[in-house]
Amino acid sequence: MLFDDPVYASRLLTLLTLSFHIIYATIGVGVPLMIMIAQWIGIKKNDNHYILMARRWAKGFVVTVAVGVVTGTIIGLQLSLLWPRFMELAGNIIALPLFMEVFAFFFEAIFLGIYLYTWDRFDNPKKHFLLLIPVALGAGMSAFFITIVNSFMNSPGGFDIVNGQLMNANPLAAMFTASMPTKVSHVLATAYMTVAFMLAAIAAFKLIKGSNHEYHKKALYMTMKVGLVFAIATALIGDLSGKYLAEYQSEKLAAAEWHFETEEGAPLLMYGVLDENQEVKYAIQVPFALSILAHGNPTSEVIGLNEFPVEEQPPLVIHYFFDTMVTIGGFMIFLSLVYWIGIKRSWPFVKANWYRWLIVLGGPLSFLAIEAGWWMAEVGRQPWILRGIMTVDQAATTSEYVGHMFILFAGLYLVLGIGTVVVLRRIFKNDPVEKELEKMQGGDPS
Repeated sequence: MLFDDPVYASRLLTLLTLSFHIIYATIGVGVPLMIMIAQWIGIKKNDNHYILMARRWAKGFVVTVAVGVVTGTIIGLQLSLLWPRFMELAGNIIALPLFMEVFAFFFEAIFLGIYLYTWDRFDNPKKHFLLLIPVALGAGMSAFFITIVNSFMNSPGGFDIVNGQLMNANPLAAMFTASMPTKVSHVLATAYMTVAFMLAAIAAFKLIKGSNHEYHKKALYMTMKVGLVFAIATALIGDLSGKYLAEYQSEKLAAAEWHFETEEGAPLLMYGVLDENQEVKYAIQVPFALSILAHGNPTSEVIGLNEFPVEEQPPLVIHYFFDTMVTIGGFMIFLSLVYWIGIKRSWPFVKANWYRWLIVLGGPLSFLAIEAGWWMAEVGRQPWILRGIMTVDQAATTSEYVGHMFILFAGLYLVLGIGTVVVLRRIFKNDPVEKELEKMQGGDPS
């Protein structure tokens, strides 16, 4: 049985935990910024609809933060328990960003608590708004520090290995490695984009279900506009990520593109299947696009996967993760751009239910793109856990009970996921928009 293999079971349990946690981590990074934007617009325009957006989003945010704390703690424990040899080596140099990530979270949580319990207690609402700055900064810094750890795994640096021992450790150099700028910026941009489209999906769903309230119309317009900005930013950063891969992790880029032979003017392959001879069939080829992605030059040479030893080649399945991420990203840019132009030019179809259903679909699709991006990043680093230094097999635990733990944690995540949905539904069902707005206005809720 596959679960009897500690390495396989450890990989599977880590994949499960990260895939579940990334949902709450993305929400934890993105929602504070959306709250800030909504409250600032509300204060600037003296519009209670935007103030209420900030208030309601903050109320739901607390629930996801609580679950995110649980899953984040589990990841920290699993790093030590499932990958002890990795932590034995890397823990000597990468502990600083792990500690700073915890500090950033507490910084965020403290000001979030103050923000939530001081509604209507400031004569000047701008003073209350200022409390959101450390909340958003803490959320962003939390993502910054934890992504630094992942960057270190992809491009380790800041130390020397002498006779199997880590020497000349420089924690700051280990934090600011070659992959750090693109990885951190990509994580932040995708989190902001995904949360914006998630909130847009909720607003669009409410409008489809018959609510014609201005609150939902304004929420939809604002979130789609913010989502468009960060979707474009994500695409631009993705281009820089491709150039990083071409220079530092060319085997991952080659595997993601099923690019086997080194050639100039390489095409980019989308979709398709591989036969038993590693021949690509049914793929869409974009001429010269891979050379442009890799080096910004349509005639540049792109290294093929066959240049690397077979045992160091990443799994070819990451091609589908790349396709999923790019396809959804392109779809969301197109969808939000058409919506924004359509609202400006009064195109009637952008207010039609069929178009709003596309926006609703964009919420879960954006989270799927986030997942696909992380699967590509992590699976694409195989067979390494610390690239060029330590393989996954060398780092894993030898415990025979990891498979049993997988079943227990799968049950825990199922309970947490269902519990989150149930609690959020009850919170907002008991306090609908109309009721809360009437309390704020002391009169007509429309």
